[in-house]
Amino acid sequence: MTQMTGIVGVLLIVVGVGGYVITDAVSPTALIPAAIGVLLVALAAWGRQPSARKHAMHGALLVAILGVAGSARGLMQLPALLAGGEVARPAAVYSQSITALALLLLVVMGVRSFVEARRSR
Repeated sequence: MTQMTGIVGVLLIVVGVGGYVITDAVSPTALIPAAIGVLLVALAAWGRQPSARKHAMHGALLVAILGVAGSARGLMQLPALLAGGEVARPAAVYSQSITALALLLLVVMGVRSFVEARRSR
């Protein structure tokens, strides 16, 4: 789970910095996925210590759940954008959608990991 957390963190750093650069550094809010990614990478690194793994992964899932809640709006606008409709900020919709999907995947995998760990006790 720590490896997946790190991978999702790096992906979000790329999405955030890439979105910021692609939009000509107009809005610092484009860096929000990168900030979430930095948190996840830090939690993944902390989680590599066996004594801290449980706390780190719970923290990572909390960050992921809050991130999904914060970026779900973009995900809801994605079908309209893909169908050729107009949205106010297309780059933000793509960035928020990638963020929401990556974090949702992390939440699902994390919950499965927690359930499996509980069963193996």
